[in-house]
Amino acid sequence: MKVNTQSVNFNADQKLIDFIQKRMDKLELYYDKVIKSDVFLKVENTSDKENKIFEARVSVPGDSFVVKKVCKTFEEGADSAVNSLERQLKKRKQKLRAYL
Repeated sequence: MKVNTQSVNFNADQKLIDFIQKRMDKLELYYDKVIKSDVFLKVENTSDKENKIFEARVSVPGDSFVVKKVCKTFEEGADSAVNSLERQLKKRKQKLRAYL
């Protein structure tokens, strides 16, 4: 799957981009009709430790799913976002099966 990763106001290193690609590729195990996904990495200027924003938009035929997570690290955000997307994709697949 094509994962378009954009980091806002900073440069993401290649290890982080590879990590996100690997995590997002796992979504195809649950729903094989995923077209593409866009990932936005942002850092807030706050004194909080949880200042990393991980936002993912996954496009499937006829719909798209958006998940936004605020965490301490981008890796943690990627994990929790992929878990949320996993549940949403499974639910969509079950709904489509009900119509068949």
